[in-house]
Amino acid sequence: MKTAASERLWWDDGTLTELGSALFASLPRSDQRRKGVDYIRGLLGVCGRRSIRNIAGLLGGSATEQSLHHFICSSTWDWAPVRQSLARHLVRSAPPHAWVVQPMVIPKAGENSVGVDRQFVPEVGRVLNAQRAVGVWAATEHMSTPVNWRLHLSPSWTDAEHRRRQAAIPDGLEARTIGDLTLDACLETARGWNLPRRPVVLDARSMDVASMVRRFREAQVPFVARINSSFPLTLADPLRINRGPVTQPAARLMTAEHDGLRPVVWREPRGGAGPSVLRTRVGSSLRVRLPRTSAGLRDGRGELALVGMGEDRRQWPREMWLTDMTDSPLPALVNLTRLCAVTDRDFHQTTDRLGIRDFTGRSFGGWHRHVTLVSAAHAVCALGSPARRAAAAVAA
Repeated sequence: MKTAASERLWWDDGTLTELGSALFASLPRSDQRRKGVDYIRGLLGVCGRRSIRNIAGLLGGSATEQSLHHFICSSTWDWAPVRQSLARHLVRSAPPHAWVVQPMVIPKAGENSVGVDRQFVPEVGRVLNAQRAVGVWAATEHMSTPVNWRLHLSPSWTDAEHRRRQAAIPDGLEARTIGDLTLDACLETARGWNLPRRPVVLDARSMDVASMVRRFREAQVPFVARINSSFPLTLADPLRINRGPVTQPAARLMTAEHDGLRPVVWREPRGGAGPSVLRTRVGSSLRVRLPRTSAGLRDGRGELALVGMGEDRRQWPREMWLTDMTDSPLPALVNLTRLCAVTDRDFHQTTDRLGIRDFTGRSFGGWHRHVTLVSAAHAVCALGSPARRAAAAVAA
């Protein structure tokens, strides 16, 4: 059972003040900027569920609750510039190694929360009544922070006029697949916000890989994507073409490399604020292309690297990743894939405890404003933590 003490997260008021000044410059009114900081302070200070009522109870009572409800659910302030300011602040304070995609599933009991549907959820392997969302995180080997979000809306929401009105879904917003929403969020973050060039790391096993590759290449955004073992690829290395069929499932191509495996040192994130731990796995990489028959591609030109990893030679290959970073050394690519473990750890240890899944309103805008401010609260914890300050002092 969780106690009040276990719900508390360490944070620094000076970090909140500094971040609040950077985040809310786009808000036109001083009372909105003040409420933004107050809401973050409430997220950080409340024990238990981070509902608007509980946050208001900490800050001031019923009048505060009404004011905060309007600020989150009915106000007109735009969350997009706040997210962009958060990303820019992180680039200055803790430059990310990559933008990492982290899916989020929010189980629900009813059917009125915006985006909720009864659906099969690959992340849990069963049918749930839930909202589904995807986050883009700024990640280093030590810490990560969410900066951008997309909420999945099925046709049952976008095509039903009464549900659009109920949730105040913006005009022109249509149903998109989770894969398309993921790419939209990644490309907005990595390209549209004019931030320093960083690769995107994502799990593409439920996505249209050919379409993903095409969109990343068109935007000139490097990527490292986990793929299914059955995905077909074409060998591009002339020294290996005569060893068998040129186009084969990724796992079969990698299995043929069993004798060419070599140790790869990578960093495994520890729980809590401790440093990462060095581990050794086996890995290999191949130069490949997409098959000419891949949807959306005129041909298979443009080399990619297929990276395989396993715990040892008996479990080979356990993971397969596709990347256009063909000149990067294998250990560097392996370390990028491990950033997914960092974001998963930080989601459960910080973001979820700060109430990222606690919003109960029906408003599409309210959901987005809530998760934006929870992301900011997460950044306050990450940037102001004692471990982060110690690491910054060592770097200086």
